[in-house]
Parts: sequence; structure tokens; C-alpha cells
Amino acid sequence: MLGHGLFHWFEMAVPILLVEWIQTFSTPVDVIGVIVAVGFAPIGLTALPGGLLVDKYGSNTVLLLSILGMSFGFAILALAPSILAVGVGLAVWGLFAGIYHPGGMSLISTGASHRGTVFAYHGMAGNIGTALGPFVTASLLLVFEWRLVVMLLIIPGIFAFLYGLSTDFNEKGGVDSRSGASKSDRGPLHLRKNATDLLYSLFPVVLVIVAFDGLFYRGFTTFLPQILRELPAMQSIALTDALVGINVGDYIFVGVLVIGIVGQWAGGTLTEKISTEKGLTAGFSALGLLSLAFVVALPSGFRAIVLLTGLIGFFLFFVQPMYQVAVAVYTPAETRGLSYGLTYLAEFGVGAGSIALGGFLLETYPTPSFFLTMSVFAFGAAVLALWLLIKPSY
Repeated sequence: MLGHGLFHWFEMAVPILLVEWIQTFSTPVDVIGVIVAVGFAPIGLTALPGGLLVDKYGSNTVLLLSILGMSFGFAILALAPSILAVGVGLAVWGLFAGIYHPGGMSLISTGASHRGTVFAYHGMAGNIGTALGPFVTASLLLVFEWRLVVMLLIIPGIFAFLYGLSTDFNEKGGVDSRSGASKSDRGPLHLRKNATDLLYSLFPVVLVIVAFDGLFYRGFTTFLPQILRELPAMQSIALTDALVGINVGDYIFVGVLVIGIVGQWAGGTLTEKISTEKGLTAGFSALGLLSLAFVVALPSGFRAIVLLTGLIGFFLFFVQPMYQVAVAVYTPAETRGLSYGLTYLAEFGVGAGSIALGGFLLETYPTPSFFLTMSVFAFGAAVLALWLLIKPSY
């Protein structure tokens, strides 16, 4: 939970800092979109190696390495003299951030009997980091220069690493007691068999659903603060003299992420009561419809924008425990390190593409084009989830 909270603490500080980088380095939105995308891509690229590292060295070692490496990446970021150096700092952060989810997800899926509920609590911890990251960043930027703010963001990571050194747990007990999966034979033949088992299952369909989710999630969370700042509805809010300088849109973004905590809890709880296929179909359909509604609401008033962003935040995180459980449902226990590595390769690696795409759309076309594209990603995932729901049984 500490690791998950820190992952999103760092991750969600970036959309707030992105606005500062645009101003500091006089960088167009499309250019910085590409740089941030390149910086975030390693999150997905190291997910698969991270899963293999978990199988070989255990979750404890991988999680500690991830926490330390993420903090180191932000230390580089704080010293960046140019926008290219910002990209390097983000890339280093992403290399170590990418190994977190395979470790955390594998541990839960093999050690918890009520996986959906545990995934939900784990997700809620991530959402606390998701909300606190931008909130603390935006608040500190009112007082300090962005480089000092980045350094201050590292402090929780250092404390979490030191605390983690004192922890120990039986990370393999759950899978052995429940499924009898072997702890031995982690060689190339075993890996090849696992890969073959996944290829000839329905896991690739789940993987494409996750990729669509990554494209929606990364695009929406990266550019929403920038979009909100430029909306007439945000600029029309009257602030008292004491509050002048506060960006209302930034705090609405934080509110969206707080609502996501409720979405995580609801999604995880419902996995114990309904099929994940039904939950994924409903959740992604809602995201698609809400994205289309946002196009209509862009010229609207403050309340309509707040309502829609809140609803998107709820369903954006509602689907996450659903697809995390779906991975466990459609894969054998002995392939979990590999399967979750591939899952987060799709979520964060493929998902990073929407940062570059979103920057291009916002720089070249009117804002509605961005939300129309997000709706395509959501409806694509909904169609595949519906197919899993109604597929014939053999």
C-alpha cells in the first residue's frame, strides 16, 4: 500500500508540474507531450522484466528497489537544466516505477483469498497517493519554486524505503495453499510454457482491454489540469484576495482523484458480487458516454464541468480492480508474474502513447477532439468486455 501510494504520488505530481515546465522552458504543449510520453514509456517497458524479477527474487526485494529508484528519479528531475533533462529524470523514475505493479499485483493475486476486496483496498491506497500528489504539489507551488517542490516530494519515498527494510512476509503462502502451484522450475522452459499458456487463452483479449484503459487513463489524467485551467468556466470563478494565484482547476483535478477512491472501493467490492465482464462493460460504457457529454459541456458553466469530471473520476478508477481481477480469472496462478508484467506493459507502455497523442490533439485541434478520442478508447474496451461476457462456452 505504501508502494502503490508513492507510485501515484509521484505520477500525479507530473500533470501539475507539466504546466510549470511549459512556462519555465517555453515549450509548446505538443513537444512537452512527446517528452513526457517518452519519460513515462519505461513504466510499461519495465513491467514485464519486473514480473520476471518478482518470480526470481520475490516481491519484497522488487518493491524496495522500486521505491528507492522512484525517489532517485525525482532527485534527477529536480536538478534538470532543460526540458530534455526533465525527460531523462522522468525516464529514470519510470524505469523503477514500472516494476512496482507486477510485484504488488502478483503478491495480492497469489496471497489473498478475497482478491477483489484486497485489490480495492490496495487501489484505495493508490488513490490516496493519487489525490495527495497533485494536492501537495499544487499547494507547495504557491510558496516554493518547482525544483524545491520536487525535492520535498522525495521525502515520503525515503521514509517508506527505510520502513520497508524492516518488513518481512510470506509472499508465496497463498498460492501454494490454494492451487498447489510449484515454487520450483523457474527456468526458460517454464517461462516458454507460461507464455504459450497465456497466448492460447482469453488473456490477450483482457490485455487489449487494459491497453484501452491505459490510453484513456494516461491521456485524461495528464492533460485534465491544463484543460481545466483554460476553460472559461474556471477563469470566471471569483476568488478573494487571499486566494488569488490558486488555480481552481488544479484542485478540481484533486477532487476527481479523491472521488476515484470511492470508485476503487465500489469496483473492488462489486467483483465479489458480479462478474468482472459485466463490471468492465458497464464501467467503460459510462466512460465513453461521459467523454461525449464533456464535449457538449465544454462551453457550460462551472457546476456542469465539476459534475462530469467527478463522474469520470469515479468510473476511471471503478474499472481498475475489475480488470485486475479479470487477469487473475483468465490466467493460471503460476503465470501471474508474467501475466501482470504484460498487463502493466499494456497499461503504462501502450497508455503512454496517449500523452503524445493528447498533446498533438490539444495543440493542433479544438479541445473536443481530445475527449472524442478518449471516448473511442473507452467504447473499444467496452465492446471487448461485452464480447467476453456473451462469448460462447466450449
